[in-house]
Amino acid sequence: MRVRLGLFWAVLFMGMYLHGQNKQLLYDFYEIPQSMLVNPGVKTLEKWHVGVPVLSGLAFQVGSSGVTVNDLFANDGIDFTAKVRERLIEGMSKRDDFSTTSQIDGFNIGFRGRNRPDDYYSFGMYGETDIIVYWPKDLAALAFEGNGGNNIGRSFDLGDLSLRVEMINVAHFGVNRRISNTLTIGARAKIYSSIFQFQSIQNSGSFRTTQGQDNIYSTSITADMQLQTSGVEGIVDILEEDTDTTQRDLAKLFMKRVPFGGNLGLGFDAGFTHQLNPQTTITGSIVDVGFIYNSKDVKNYTVRGNATNEGITVFLPEDVPDLNNNLWEDLVDELEEAIPYEENEEGYISFRPVKVYGAIRYNFGEGGIFDENCGCGINAQSGQNDAFYRNSVGGQLFMMKRPRGVQAAVTGFFQKRLGSGFSFKTTYTADKYSLTNIGLGLNFQMGPVNFYILGDNLLGYRNIPDSHYASLQFGFNIISWNDN
Repeated sequence: MRVRLGLFWAVLFMGMYLHGQNKQLLYDFYEIPQSMLVNPGVKTLEKWHVGVPVLSGLAFQVGSSGVTVNDLFANDGIDFTAKVRERLIEGMSKRDDFSTTSQIDGFNIGFRGRNRPDDYYSFGMYGETDIIVYWPKDLAALAFEGNGGNNIGRSFDLGDLSLRVEMINVAHFGVNRRISNTLTIGARAKIYSSIFQFQSIQNSGSFRTTQGQDNIYSTSITADMQLQTSGVEGIVDILEEDTDTTQRDLAKLFMKRVPFGGNLGLGFDAGFTHQLNPQTTITGSIVDVGFIYNSKDVKNYTVRGNATNEGITVFLPEDVPDLNNNLWEDLVDELEEAIPYEENEEGYISFRPVKVYGAIRYNFGEGGIFDENCGCGINAQSGQNDAFYRNSVGGQLFMMKRPRGVQAAVTGFFQKRLGSGFSFKTTYTADKYSLTNIGLGLNFQMGPVNFYILGDNLLGYRNIPDSHYASLQFGFNIISWNDN
């Protein structure tokens, strides 16, 4: 149990400084092969590509929608307890969340069909960790202030507890097809293998203390709460053994689950790119429509029921001999009977966080004639392919399904190509985490070697402890372009 609590608090505090799944810099940055992972229908320019194993795509995002490190720990002369009360307990709502997504490409390969040059096939495998913890406002207030004093009569919402954590491995295969000079579509099939997952969502209930009749106070509890876990017990068992082979045993367990040895699931992505005219393009995609059926190493915990209790009522002198034993035991038994705590091993389905992207792009600034490594793609004639233009400006919309609703962001961007070997994209994004998020993405093409680096919220680097958001994504690829 100590190890389980340790894992929970580690996840909670990790989530306090990591968040996000929006890849606005990578989206529609079609010079980068990994852009197919956020839109399988993006325009493809290359003949084939091979990502450098493990280094072809690494993405890490850090942030907080509520407080920053500086808000709590700055040496500003304000008492720490006062900061906690004002900025955490009173300043945050139950819709504030702490979340993280990190992704590491194991391998990523793509090639154009020999007999169908309009088709581009890609496949690979990547690992992803996704954590979201909503701020449990009422439970935090209960822990910080207690249920007495001004909180007499207040109903604390147990449904404020909401979290989901998973680590998965994803094997994928995608097809990108150019239907015409103005339309490209794509789809990607995915097989998920869950390394571990646990979630406590859709909880409900209340905890309320009022003036009593037979005693001073009366406490009422109504609870319908559940924690579902899969893949966790095996990890906990290894950690609790605490032997000389603990690290080796954990590595073996993870390696066993990474390919297809964990709980399995299916999913898909779909997307398109459509040129309305030579200078205007719209794109859209839906990513991670899928589920995982958790049936292995499952352990669920439930608390369901309701009770009202005024504590122990003592009648003197006849109850004096029972004060140390029977009365307390009777109280505990009564509460456990009214609100039973149970465990089960029933399988359950967990859904992936569905993401939707959309964008409109306007191209301008004719670039003239390109060389053979320009990345112009097939049939890159003037007026038929927007790679003919050096500059692009536009807007993007991002939405993601989360346990408490849709998380959205809007982005404006400018993109420019400088010669055949360098391009950049700069963005301004507004979402619940930041209204001053300026990002910059750089893409370098040095012969067949491709390197890209994408960074978000650059203004926040002036004072990282006071920043709500920062992210970094980079990778290396080997690319062969079409000969035009």
